[in-house]
Amino acid sequence: MKVSELGEFGLIDLLAKMAVAENEQLIIGIGDDAAAWQGDASIQLATVDSFIQDVHFPAGIASWPELGWKALAVNLSDIAAMGGTPRYALVSLALPPETEVDDVTTLYTGMLELARQHGVTIAGGDISNAPMVIINVTVLGNSPKKQILTRSSAKPGELIAVTGHLGAAAAGLEMLTKKLKFNPKATARFRQAFFKPTPRIAEGQLLLEQGVKTAIDISDGLLADLNQIGKASKVGAKVEADRVPVEPLVKAAFGDKALELALTGGEDYELLFTASSVVIDKVKKAASCPVTVIGEIIAGKGVTVVDRQGNPLDMGKTGWEHFTSR
Repeated sequence: MKVSELGEFGLIDLLAKMAVAENEQLIIGIGDDAAAWQGDASIQLATVDSFIQDVHFPAGIASWPELGWKALAVNLSDIAAMGGTPRYALVSLALPPETEVDDVTTLYTGMLELARQHGVTIAGGDISNAPMVIINVTVLGNSPKKQILTRSSAKPGELIAVTGHLGAAAAGLEMLTKKLKFNPKATARFRQAFFKPTPRIAEGQLLLEQGVKTAIDISDGLLADLNQIGKASKVGAKVEADRVPVEPLVKAAFGDKALELALTGGEDYELLFTASSVVIDKVKKAASCPVTVIGEIIAGKGVTVVDRQGNPLDMGKTGWEHFTSR
């Protein structure tokens, strides 16, 4: 059955049944003019992202569950980057009339799988007609403490660190769009990294607990996102290329291009943060994922990448920015 046959209200009813969740604070969920829940006195967080066919994902390449997962994951990552806890999601779908109902329900299956892992309730949204698939997700959350991580508190002398490994998501995009062939292990890793990233929610909260004040999630590319910290904090940054934790499978598959993918490819959704060496050592000991120091915050502005001899490297670009060439 196509969505045009089921109709807007029939589709809403179907998705509302899928998204039913036991949440003591939720008063009204999907089906009314607005969602309603009982609030609390903590700092409130809100983020929204658009996920648009042929802009954020190539048509015909992603499965519907993968689309659902990623559309929610990118928003959960924003909450993670502020050390917060995601609570509720609002999902707006714009769909071509010929879209199959089964495709929409499997999209929700992927979204709900991730939501349930993190205790997130899909509380409402909207459905409309469009010539392409557009998924808009808003996530609301809160900070369990009376403080949050921001981009604007980095100071010269602090070290720059990153969680996890970088470059696999960009490798996945290259693989999918250019139809590159790799061994089964690399193929599965690159696809998962691009379509099913893991939001670092627990890690964001850990950073806050250990005294980190500055963080951002890596969505547009490490260099581009580090530059955002620099602009907000009015500082510069120096990154040591040899210390960047490039995903080993990316190194094996892409050779010399692997560093570029790790620094400018984006969509890894790892956390990039700054702090003193003492604080970062605490984070390393407590974290369940790798944490790697890659450079230092310096006075001035801009981001410089250097080799092991300290010579500047020209990366050519910093990452993704809408309305300009990549």
